[in-house]
Amino acid sequence: MDINFEYYKIFYYVAKYRNITKAAAALGSNQPNVTRVMKLLESQLNSRLFIREARGVSLTETGELLYAHVEIAYSHLLNAQEEIYGHNAKGYGTVEIGATETALHLFVLDALLGFKKQYPTIRIKIHNHTTPETIRQLTGGKLDFAVITSPFEIPKTVYCEKILDFHEILVGGTQYQSHNCTPLEIKDLKKYPWVGLGRGTATYELYKNFFIKHEVDLEPDMEVATSDLLLPLIVNNLGIGFVPEALALPLLKKGSLVPIPISCTLPTRSLQMMSDRGRVKSHAADMLYHYFKEKEKFPSHL
Repeated sequence: MDINFEYYKIFYYVAKYRNITKAAAALGSNQPNVTRVMKLLESQLNSRLFIREARGVSLTETGELLYAHVEIAYSHLLNAQEEIYGHNAKGYGTVEIGATETALHLFVLDALLGFKKQYPTIRIKIHNHTTPETIRQLTGGKLDFAVITSPFEIPKTVYCEKILDFHEILVGGTQYQSHNCTPLEIKDLKKYPWVGLGRGTATYELYKNFFIKHEVDLEPDMEVATSDLLLPLIVNNLGIGFVPEALALPLLKKGSLVPIPISCTLPTRSLQMMSDRGRVKSHAADMLYHYFKEKEKFPSHL
């Protein structure tokens, strides 16, 4: 089957905007022409790609599958074009990185601040997801590299480098002031409302196995999707929970959080930088990757 790349370019814009009129405007074309091309593409693929709705179009299951591939290809082409056009200009291009919420706050944001001061013309797109979802995006070709939170299963196609280790502590709001003296046994945690990350996150799996090891069956009373939601809930006395010590420290000093000692050692966690072994990074992505590595060597600079 011959591939008409113009068809896929038009499909990309229709799928992106979910609206034929907006897609036509972005392409500098007109609605009848865009509609005609989409019908030709559907005929060529022998599949329905769109469903017309009152305010635009939605993608069928086949359309979503096609868009997932076309979006990646189109993004790579645009990034390559940018880099080729600006290869003589120092610090040019677009980098797409993935990062978990914890990685963002413990490392990535500070590191990006210094990088952008040195290379203000490099564009950076950050995709913020859980560790499992970030790994899926990386192996699916959507990311140049990622900084994620352990634990995780390393795919064979991925290369990992540790950025830093970090520790978590058990904390509560001010109503738990009386609990900051005598260490709690793990089994005693069941007496208190628990705030934690939900299923599908690396943190959930870590503490699920941690509790099983200590023969405790404990599930969060309140589940959140990302770690940045933990602290507000805990500060407002909605439960106790484990949080990175570095992120809790300002609130501990302020008195909004109370440390709750426990009788056992919590597992050490780490931030890891991941890249696809089989994919060559663009010049801009390679610059950012190595900048992050240098930051890892000098954590006091963060």
